[in-house]
Amino acid sequence: MTLIHLEDASLVFKVRRRGRVSLKEYLLTGMFRRRGQNYFQVNALDKINLDVGEGERLGIIGANGAGKSTLLKLVAGIYPPTAGKRVVTGQISSLFDITLGFELDANGWENMTYRGYLLGETPRSIRAKMPAIAEFSELGTFLDMPVRYYSAGMMVRLAFSISTAIEPDILIVDEVLSAGDLEFQVKARDRMRGLIASARAVVVVSHDLSSIAQLCDRVVWLDHGRARLVGPTGEVVAAYANDCTAGHQAQAA
Repeated sequence: MTLIHLEDASLVFKVRRRGRVSLKEYLLTGMFRRRGQNYFQVNALDKINLDVGEGERLGIIGANGAGKSTLLKLVAGIYPPTAGKRVVTGQISSLFDITLGFELDANGWENMTYRGYLLGETPRSIRAKMPAIAEFSELGTFLDMPVRYYSAGMMVRLAFSISTAIEPDILIVDEVLSAGDLEFQVKARDRMRGLIASARAVVVVSHDLSSIAQLCDRVVWLDHGRARLVGPTGEVVAAYANDCTAGHQAQAA
């Protein structure tokens, strides 16, 4: 069964060329400037064709700025495609921007609810999971405090505990998460292994090619928003590594 289907999926961003236009500049030139002239287009993704089926573990690799995280956000539904088609079947849990949806003046318990809603939970389902989230986070009475007073590590602990309490059909992970101190990171890795094992499909972005090789059975190599190569992990990782090596040698020559 196909859980993720992308057909000629493209994503274009409009970016403003410069800052705010002054009143003088508008009066002198604004009324004569064509609409949209002050913007330029960024083709973030270009005609991506991809199917991810039941049981697949898909890796996405590529250089910085290749469009890896953007592709994850398109799959997750954060960015709708500007052209082409995206069809996803099943509940998604996205482990990137994990503090998205947090309200700084609300306490930890309240933020469990807010973040849970963003992950597709209902008031009843997230309420049932809150004791387990609190226990895993190990934040204790800090959960009664507004999260604006949390340290960065405490914030990540809470966000990770909420995001991984969901039992998704599709798990989407952007890079390796560093959640709190060393002891908590051991717990986090164990939970991630459990989530990856139980999810019906996993899509992961990482610069760590050894992790990709261990985890994924198929890989997409993105290059400037295009799928340069899609295939078995060993084949694609080797081609990407060779290309990177050749590029470094060319720069050094």
